[in-house]
Amino acid sequence: MPTQAALYDDLAGGLHLSWSEAELPERERTKHVHRLHPYLGKFVPQLVEALLERYVRAGGRVLDPFAGSGTTLAQCLESGYDAVGVDIAAFNCLLMRVKTAEYDLFQLETDLREALARRGRARRRPSGYVREWFAPDAAAELLHFRSILDDYEHADVLRVVLARAARSARLTTHFDLDFPRRPQREPYWCHKHRRTCTPVQEAGKFLSRYLLDTLERLKAFQRVRVRGRSAQIVHGDSTEALLEGTFDAVLTSPPYPGLIDYHEQHRYAYEILGLDDRRERELGAAASGTSRRAIDAYVDGIATVLARTSEQLVDGAPLLVVVNDRRDLYPEILHRSGLRLTDRLERHVNRRTGRRAGEYFESVLVCVRET
Repeated sequence: MPTQAALYDDLAGGLHLSWSEAELPERERTKHVHRLHPYLGKFVPQLVEALLERYVRAGGRVLDPFAGSGTTLAQCLESGYDAVGVDIAAFNCLLMRVKTAEYDLFQLETDLREALARRGRARRRPSGYVREWFAPDAAAELLHFRSILDDYEHADVLRVVLARAARSARLTTHFDLDFPRRPQREPYWCHKHRRTCTPVQEAGKFLSRYLLDTLERLKAFQRVRVRGRSAQIVHGDSTEALLEGTFDAVLTSPPYPGLIDYHEQHRYAYEILGLDDRRERELGAAASGTSRRAIDAYVDGIATVLARTSEQLVDGAPLLVVVNDRRDLYPEILHRSGLRLTDRLERHVNRRTGRRAGEYFESVLVCVRET
């Protein structure tokens, strides 16, 4: 009987794109900046690494028009490629900027440790979302931290720390941090810890923990990224964003229609940081549903993006799309995009932890522009 590794290699035509938990434990899937902040729907950096090595010329320039949390960009920098990422979501772009920036590590550590020493509580009464979703002490600590951000050169790093702490400090159950439906104010039976738990009352411990963790993760990435390589972040709509130059590959994982509310999962960040909300323009937004009209709009939007980006590829360069095409939409999308499928690799995906644990298969569509 073939081993799991042999079966995985057969799925992807000899290219190892599927990993068991033993082969790829969580600490490796979330190495350095890949765990600066939780993000649903991202792919693992090891997949990007394998695809870059197989399909993209060494030292090339890579585009991700649905850049999300920046997995493609960060792995490009680690593997020695330049990268450009486009995303409509303001929080995604903030996260990508922080992950991919080059830092004066001495100044970074000075800023983060000084901010840590200045933890305190705001005196003014919170309102709106903050008042509803945070205990009084937690709200006061988060609002105070927000008030000192602009005192520092690395304000964006502190914004990501604040968002991460806010996610953990909400009045919600420990086992439902992704999309809580309502504030949890009373003790509850916790499915995660198998005991009665009490909702979080303060945010200071999270600010302290994540300030130090963020510092160590950014330091770790600075050690492994290839010197001289850079990433450009474009906050905009990929159906119309104007990009300069040519690319040696497109490597992307577009959103799936109606599956994840990409805005709602980071609502706390938008509310506390006052970020630009463009959710109505997100392709595949969960709020749009999965009606025939919504699916048609999704197909049109994805096809437009792939057609536009393929025009900036150098001759013969690949366009690599990682997708779970349960609705069999991509044959039509590729046709409308003027792309020809040259290979289709299958991979097995384990969602290994939490209440979203499960498994499924997804495809890597290897395409070139029709001549």
